[in-house]
Amino acid sequence: MSGTGGPGRRGAAGSGTGASGIGTGGPGRRGTAGSGTGASGIGTGGGRRLLGGLGAIVFALALVEVTSGILQGYYTPIFTDIARNLAIHDADINWFEAGQLMFSALSVPVMAKMGDLWGHKKVLLWATVLTAAASFGVAFAPTFATYLVAWTLQGAYSVWLPLEIALIYLAARSVTEDAPALTRRAAGTLVFALEAGVIVGALSAGALVDMLPLIVVLAIPAVVVVACYFAIHFLVPDLPPTAEGRLDTTGILWLTASLALLMAGLSLVRIAGLTSPWTWLCLAASALVLLPFVRHELVHPEPLVDIRMLVNPNMWPVQLTAGLFGVSVLGAQAPLSTFARTDPAANGYGLGLSAGQVSIIIGAYVLSMGLGALTLPLLSRWLSPRYALVVAAGLVATGYLMFLPFHHTLGQTLTNMIVAGVGSGLLVAALPSAAAAAASHNRTGMATGLTNSIKTVGGSIASAIFGVALFAGVSEAAVAAGETAAPLGGYMVVWALCGITAAVCALLLAVFVPKRAFTAAPPDALPTVGA
Repeated sequence: MSGTGGPGRRGAAGSGTGASGIGTGGPGRRGTAGSGTGASGIGTGGGRRLLGGLGAIVFALALVEVTSGILQGYYTPIFTDIARNLAIHDADINWFEAGQLMFSALSVPVMAKMGDLWGHKKVLLWATVLTAAASFGVAFAPTFATYLVAWTLQGAYSVWLPLEIALIYLAARSVTEDAPALTRRAAGTLVFALEAGVIVGALSAGALVDMLPLIVVLAIPAVVVVACYFAIHFLVPDLPPTAEGRLDTTGILWLTASLALLMAGLSLVRIAGLTSPWTWLCLAASALVLLPFVRHELVHPEPLVDIRMLVNPNMWPVQLTAGLFGVSVLGAQAPLSTFARTDPAANGYGLGLSAGQVSIIIGAYVLSMGLGALTLPLLSRWLSPRYALVVAAGLVATGYLMFLPFHHTLGQTLTNMIVAGVGSGLLVAALPSAAAAAASHNRTGMATGLTNSIKTVGGSIASAIFGVALFAGVSEAAVAAGETAAPLGGYMVVWALCGITAAVCALLLAVFVPKRAFTAAPPDALPTVGA
């Protein structure tokens, strides 16, 4: 720790070796640029050369993202084993994803705002405790219903990356004038760590599921999350809150009501079908509830969602892209796993792979995502941050549309997923960084959280739609006879929607985003609609 400022003040220039100091200034303060070599401070040395002085904090947060990656990759190869253990149809796996994604859509903006108000590290720890408890619930849940509840609550980990990007962006402002560029480099490193965790998780689950009882296999991620809590507690520095005021509880209630009605409507799509008036009533009510929510947010001094920020020309295309991107990056993973494990000899399609072999596909996909994330800074310099996003969305569209003619062999599937993976990695790293660059200083957590929240809404809607598509055409007799494979036509719908939504993303970013968006221009100076 260094600097001479007392608690709650900005420290003066100096140097030191604080355990969690940032530049200069003691714990809980943001110091001016200086030196410092603390275990998790922002100091000089190799980290400064590569990450502008953010090496220590990025390393600490990379450990968190490895854990996040393990959670995201571990379960996918064993979805079929989980379905057999719970005695459910393959298509019902999509409801686990839909529930978790919808919970994430609600919890991420709330916890991101809490981070702005009360401190991002503190909220990061709270989210980790909830994730750990839910992960143990997933391991020991005895029924479909209890498993669904535990799996849903596990979605609290979705707020980790937005909070981390907010921490990095705020720290970057203290060491450089080009915080957006430094944040992009750091974000690429975090996403690479995340994808490394996905590979570790996927390969571990695929190997262990045939060696250990399923309950033991499912308990391993919970233990990893507990270890992650201590890594955050001891290694991640405290930064002061960026906003003042109270949490917008009225806004939370309106948003909860809207998302609950949306989830009810999507559930009725599966249960009652698109012809049921109750389905459309719930979906319409979900949209209508947003009207009083928006009116309330516009007049609240510290809104849960800053609507004026959201409609900024630098911001809304990014957030809409996040929602459409969620269709493929979040909604398509369970269908990929079940397709790969479908027996072609019995069904006429599928790859007939084991859980361990599915891990190869997942490993190739996430490795390509990691490489895509690492190329973000370079691509942004060559083209521009805006056109890097366009290229990323175009790659995702190409990869999934290639599935329509090419899905018969493992080689074709790997090729498609690698192309889509490079683009997905670019987008995962770029979207929160772009949102942070487009937001004002006291809205950083909110902006990065919104990209994740809106992405999860898109993924949740997609999961529900994909569940319906994969169950369509399956007769009651087939279900009664124990047949669990989804029809090929359902998978074609999944791939087509993933490709089309990604193509729309590329068009939005190319046409509507200002040319100099996401550059080093001070966010507070960017144009704001209605302000």
